Amino acid sequence: MVTSRSESVLAGLARLGFDDPRRALGLLEDRVLEAVIRSREAIEDDGLARALVDTADPDQALLGAVRLAEAAGAAPDEDLSELIVDTLRDGGAGRRRLLRVMGSSVALTDHLVAHPSHVRDLLAATWIDVEDRTARLTAPVLAAQAGHTGPAAEDVLRIEYRRQLVGIAALDLESDIPTDVVHRVAAALADLAQAALGAAHDLAVAMLGARSGATRLAVIAMGKTGGRELNYISDVDVIFACEPAEGHDEAEALAVGGDLATSIMRLCSAVTPAGSLWQVDPALRPEGKQGPLVRTVVSHRTYYERWAKTWEFQALLKARFVAGDAGVGHDYLEAVRPFVWTAAGRDNFVADAQAMRRRVEDHVPPAEADRQIKLGKGGLRDVEFSVQLLQLVHGRTDDSLRSGSTLPALEALSRGGYVGREDAAALATAYRLLRTLEHRIQLQRMRRTHLMPTGAADLRRLGRALGHRTDPGAQVVKQWKATAREVRHLHERIFYRPLLAAVARLSESDVRLTPEAAQARLTALGFRDPKGAFRHLQALTEGVSRRAAIQRHLLPAMLSWFADEADPDAGLLAFRKISDELGSTHWYLRLLRDEGSAAERLAHVLGRSRFAADLLEQAPESVQFLGESGGVQPRSRAEIFQRMQSAARRQESLDDAVLAARRIRRTELFRIAVADLEGKLTLHALGVALSDLAEALMEVALDATIRAHELRTGQDLTTRLLVVGMGRLGGREIGYGSDADVLFVHEPVDGAPEQQAQDEALEVVREFIRVLGLSGPDPKLEVDAALRPEGKNGPLVRSLASYATYYERWSLVWEAQALLRARPVAGDAELAARWVALVDPIRWPEGGLDAGQVREIRTLKARMEAERLPRGADRKTHFKLGHGGLSDVEWSAQLIQLRHAHAHPDLRTTSTLGALEAAARLDLVSAQDAAELRSAWTLASRLRNAGLLNRGRPLDALPSDVRDAEGIVRVLRRPAGTGQELEEEYRRVTRHARAAYDRVFFGG
Repeated sequence: MVTSRSESVLAGLARLGFDDPRRALGLLEDRVLEAVIRSREAIEDDGLARALVDTADPDQALLGAVRLAEAAGAAPDEDLSELIVDTLRDGGAGRRRLLRVMGSSVALTDHLVAHPSHVRDLLAATWIDVEDRTARLTAPVLAAQAGHTGPAAEDVLRIEYRRQLVGIAALDLESDIPTDVVHRVAAALADLAQAALGAAHDLAVAMLGARSGATRLAVIAMGKTGGRELNYISDVDVIFACEPAEGHDEAEALAVGGDLATSIMRLCSAVTPAGSLWQVDPALRPEGKQGPLVRTVVSHRTYYERWAKTWEFQALLKARFVAGDAGVGHDYLEAVRPFVWTAAGRDNFVADAQAMRRRVEDHVPPAEADRQIKLGKGGLRDVEFSVQLLQLVHGRTDDSLRSGSTLPALEALSRGGYVGREDAAALATAYRLLRTLEHRIQLQRMRRTHLMPTGAADLRRLGRALGHRTDPGAQVVKQWKATAREVRHLHERIFYRPLLAAVARLSESDVRLTPEAAQARLTALGFRDPKGAFRHLQALTEGVSRRAAIQRHLLPAMLSWFADEADPDAGLLAFRKISDELGSTHWYLRLLRDEGSAAERLAHVLGRSRFAADLLEQAPESVQFLGESGGVQPRSRAEIFQRMQSAARRQESLDDAVLAARRIRRTELFRIAVADLEGKLTLHALGVALSDLAEALMEVALDATIRAHELRTGQDLTTRLLVVGMGRLGGREIGYGSDADVLFVHEPVDGAPEQQAQDEALEVVREFIRVLGLSGPDPKLEVDAALRPEGKNGPLVRSLASYATYYERWSLVWEAQALLRARPVAGDAELAARWVALVDPIRWPEGGLDAGQVREIRTLKARMEAERLPRGADRKTHFKLGHGGLSDVEWSAQLIQLRHAHAHPDLRTTSTLGALEAAARLDLVSAQDAAELRSAWTLASRLRNAGLLNRGRPLDALPSDVRDAEGIVRVLRRPAGTGQELEEEYRRVTRHARAAYDRVFFGG
């Protein structure tokens, strides 16, 4: 019968967090706890029940307390029974330790029940050094071996090991923030493993007797034992090295050493009545499981010199002597450590290490992949591999990185600037949490596992162990998954950063950048002024600041990237200017070090393009594009216009408004230039991007000019305005150095006096041209209205009616030709539609051209060739006016349009190449001629763009300077040394195009 008192206690136990309150009540009323429970009428404020709430599993801890009390009561040591009762009853730190151990580990509870006297060790546990641990473990083991009474020495080894393990667990579990002590726990567990190996070695020697004197055997710990970051239950990785003792030969020493090593492994790994420790795994030895178990130091060194693979050098990073002959251990480490810190210079070292990490992931069973704390994505291996790769690459020249332990190494990497402070802190925090999860999962049953549990009870216990009290199972899974996501993100960014592979390929002297080595390397790399370049290096790297440290990591690799370009001196100078401007910002150097290929991309851009470098020097913050996904993808006209308009409307004056928009144009020009330099834009896409950018600026400038006029006059403008793009702008084919050829059109609003509308339109247009021509943050957009009716002698702006009258009465055939590429680009949309309707019949004349008009166009072309070619220019190499150049192609296409577009709508395009393609489809020009003309136009356009990108100023003809030619071929992403082939190619292509031009333009 359940009494009201029992119901009250049951409810209280449920509220306290017991999973099975009825069973808990029964255990609390067990007779063995009579001396512990003062009152059974209610839950005591400071009693056992409330103390159990502080454990990971109150039910499990309570059961353990009952079992331990029973075991102590049955023990002959009455003081022990009294100690356990007092501990459970009186509270304090001792009770907290004991209950937390039992609430976290069934396996350690079983051990305490079997060896209740070890409770004393649990209560008295402190952090001790490895020498003390070894002495406490070895003495009773050797005593058991010598005494021939009591438990066997192998059993004593296990019992004493567990005695110390219980103490370590108590120190671990008494912390309310377990991640704060996880590194100390891992080190203590490694020390305990070292002590066990030492005891096993000494026991093996004693068991072998006099024969053991033939060899000097050293046990080298690897992996987590070597790094002093072991978990509770794990294989202990070792390598054995030996040397002959005095008076014995090598063969005998190896045979005896093999016997000792085998015995050590058996003593630790075998299951005895007292249980087992862990498996000793010697698989990291040379040749793995196929190689001899024991080798001499010389044999080890020979193997690593000749046959070792990349992963074996990475494994040696954690090698540490732990047992046996210290002299041999020292000699072994001295022999192999140089291989560790030169391994990064091996061919494909970084790629091999990255491939190895992928193989580790691939070998995780699919059923475990989503539960792996150690090997899966975002697991411990992601942190460890990232840290180790950075150590091996940069540790060649920085001794501070040469640590076998993950957290100290990560701290050193952060301190040295190899990893960002925030990234290092995030990785360290994540690593501590993952190791804590691993520890808590293993502690429960002392089983080797790295999987997140799936059972509700196990997840609840794990969550409570990490401090979660509300829905602990769900909360711990959420915490783990968030951590794994962050680790994976950081791992992918750090482990696969291109800078690592670039630095690894450098020699040690190149990485160190000493003054002598630096100047020699600068000369060898092709810097024309190595002394000047070295001054830039000194300015960037001098001092002890974090900024200088990061530059010292970046520059050895970046020098090679600068040297890949035609003008590495200019690239380094530009980099210095940008670094001087941005070096103190929190994101700049972190971007170059951490974000993908940002540093390499920047070096190539600066060394390849004076134009892009000038833009970046004016707006250095644009370097962020290089680290963003899609950062150099040209933006749409609508997006650019919106940003420009927002910036302009925040300004008070017209000049400031347009300059604000032009600052955005500068940024976008850099974005486009980088995309072009990286080969991400076709010529057509480049023309569209540059045209969209110019149009957005003109739209914003026109709007700002009109608003300024209306603000000044106090009344609305009496006319609507339109800007019409002509030439390459109209065809959306402009290059970096193109002017903006335009016409200006206006149309008075209803009832407005025509002269007033004309005067206002002229005033607005003049202001529009002025503000776009101001010196500013971007290259000037030169507005050229020379293609207007009557040319420079005609009005700058006309009304739509005036255009209609002019075209009806006086227009010449060249003006119809100019209109072929006319396209509204800014201003009033309705006026644009009416203007297009006006000019379409003029540029697509019904019936085409008569013979006289065709002759007129041909005469105009011949006169232009004769008169407009600059003095001294070569007709065979001038991009625009030379034979087979841009003009030949464009006039050929335009003549076809004027003659046939009335009958073939496909020809009604403002695009030169679009017109040629349509003409070829319609058989108005042969496919071969169209291809020749297209090739010449494309090559000339690309060369003109490449010349400006490279030199930062327009290039109208093939360069005569070999350096300029080399710079152009680099911009075109062609192999170095092919600059001299450029002229031959251009002459060949334009020669074919000139022949096609003769057939197309003068045929028919």
